Amino acid sequence: MTEDLSTVLEEILATARASQDRGKVADYIPELAGVDPSRFALSVVLADGSQHSVGDTDVGFSIQSVSKVFALAIALGRHGDRLWARVGREPSGLAFNSILQLEHERGIPRNPFINAGAIVVTDAALAGHAPREYLGELLRFIRAAAEDDGIHINDAVARSETETGHRNVALAHYLRSYGNLLNPPEMTLGAYFHQCAVEMTCAQLARAGRFLTAAPGMPRMVAPGRVRRINALMLTCGHYDGSGDFAYRVGLPGKSGVGGGILVIAPGRASIAVWSPGLNAQGNSKLGTEAVEHLARRMGWSVFG
Repeated sequence: MTEDLSTVLEEILATARASQDRGKVADYIPELAGVDPSRFALSVVLADGSQHSVGDTDVGFSIQSVSKVFALAIALGRHGDRLWARVGREPSGLAFNSILQLEHERGIPRNPFINAGAIVVTDAALAGHAPREYLGELLRFIRAAAEDDGIHINDAVARSETETGHRNVALAHYLRSYGNLLNPPEMTLGAYFHQCAVEMTCAQLARAGRFLTAAPGMPRMVAPGRVRRINALMLTCGHYDGSGDFAYRVGLPGKSGVGGGILVIAPGRASIAVWSPGLNAQGNSKLGTEAVEHLARRMGWSVFG
């Protein structure tokens, strides 16, 4: 498998580098607007612990909404199934920052991976802790998962999001108006913006996702039943209003971020991270999606057999 995987990765890298349509970087966040759209990285950690990488896998990038996976793990650890009284588990079918559905459903976000749902999850993860304490816990969790203490929060990105995240501010106050935000909105948003500004390399992100593979020898960060539930939500909700298309094309759980990163899990087989900053219309990495579709097809990795 190792030789075949190496060949496939090199093929994917060559295709990505030759692509003329790379999507559009997330220019509504000023710190992300200047990211080089030609960057591309793909890293795979197999169940045997070996890691195989191509491209710019040692260049750090803002993981953005991929951080919601780790925040959800912490919030579930604090609250268990009580969390689902505050946030749903269904695909949204709308843009990740939409307020329409939130109004219709009276302040209960459709799932934990759209922005409103992630703000509620962060609010729940705070659970009486100061934002600094929660963010320290989040970083310790991610560092332990990746076995790498070099992972950090990019303060410039966090400031950029704080200064321009007006729609997220509106979502937070709307949640508060329905009693579904327990901390002051400014406190929860401060934690949320810094959470999204976690910076990692593609190689680090692939290692951080290993706990979700449930493969022998991989880090055990959460209970096995919780791993299954997080993966299920990644499959059905991890790509916003493009989640169904991603599930159809790739057949694996995945969580994207507007920084261009995607964390993909092949249960029992591999943790996969891809980074290409250009996004498609749904806010997901264009070349990243194409890359993992190619990888899953060539390697025969799918939860559907």
